[in-house]
Amino acid sequence: MIISGGYNIAGPEVENVLLEHEAVQECAVIGQPDEDRGHIVKAVIVLRQGHAGDDKLAKQLQDFVKERIAPYKYPRAIEFSESLPRTATGKLQRYRLREE
Repeated sequence: MIISGGYNIAGPEVENVLLEHEAVQECAVIGQPDEDRGHIVKAVIVLRQGHAGDDKLAKQLQDFVKERIAPYKYPRAIEFSESLPRTATGKLQRYRLREE
């Protein structure tokens, strides 16, 4: 659970919406410390081939989330990555993303 500006935001809910976008292969949503809000929603995204991770796509993904769930839940920070850290059995290691 991410608490941002007094709102409770479930990371998996935001992840599920992002995964509906054609450019997103996989993603992870974490809370990133923020001085004003306590935490902000940050999405780490692995793109499908043929898509470039740039500011235009980041804005498009933010708008995509805002249209489908409550606007305050959108990821205010988006990072594009080649892969996500996983265990030997394939489970996502969100704590490693938070450490970075």
